[in-house]
Amino acid sequence: MTSVLEAQALGRKYGKRWALRECTIDIPAGHVVGLVGPNGAGKTTLLKLACGQLEPSAGGVTVLGGRPAGTPAQLARVGFVAQDTPVYAGLTVADHLRLGARLNPRWDEAMARERIAQLGLAPAQRAGKLSGGQRAQLALTLGLAKRPELLILDEPVASLDPLARREFMQHLMEATVEHQFSVVLSSHLVSDLERVCDFLIVLVDSRVQVAGEVDRLLATHHRLTGPRRDPDRLPADQHVISASHTDRQSTYVVRTDTPIHDPAWTVTQLSLEDLVLAYMDKRTADNRRAALEVQR
Repeated sequence: MTSVLEAQALGRKYGKRWALRECTIDIPAGHVVGLVGPNGAGKTTLLKLACGQLEPSAGGVTVLGGRPAGTPAQLARVGFVAQDTPVYAGLTVADHLRLGARLNPRWDEAMARERIAQLGLAPAQRAGKLSGGQRAQLALTLGLAKRPELLILDEPVASLDPLARREFMQHLMEATVEHQFSVVLSSHLVSDLERVCDFLIVLVDSRVQVAGEVDRLLATHHRLTGPRRDPDRLPADQHVISASHTDRQSTYVVRTDTPIHDPAWTVTQLSLEDLVLAYMDKRTADNRRAALEVQR
């Protein structure tokens, strides 16, 4: 299957600090990809590397088979909406459409005007007078009318109220179904991703923790609850993601491709949010263990 984004040992460093490191992923075409992680995890850095706004400090990345922003033709194939859904406050809605037409050779004028009419945006209104949700929808319209093969969205709904977020996501999903392009969408709001994404990447502490199709990830991750048991007594094919214990009970989130038949365990399925939180909790547990090792 064709990949829209491939990274091999990709890293980006600011001074002595790694904002992203050892990132190896392969995102197949035709997916809506959720890139999730806590603030400061490296999500924006990864997306800016994919757009060609940053150069790698280590490793490499290809997008749609080419170097990000390597040629004008490559630029035309990728749409990007940055975290602050940038629009020009002094320009009108119509000015933005004219600018989009000038800058993008694949520009779909009819689609842009139709979306603006559907959204109820007045062409003569200046962007600075629009609400946050309207500005986000205008930025999305510019990204969609570019007719990209890959649309990259960096926290596009982070500052919106719940209703505006839902409307934005609904419009995005309608567009992906109608125009058949791939999407990479970053967010720390897992509930939004759960409704729209079918491929997940969890990024924590500048490293990819897990990546794959959502259905497959949910099918292979389980919560085990039962009598207190140390992790070294679990079968070798049950990879522990997170663990918590009381005096008498253990709760594990494990990843395994095989059925769990041990009658001592109560096995429950995870939601997408459960899965993401388990990988973040793994980070916290790893940090605690590292601190203990230093103290020793």
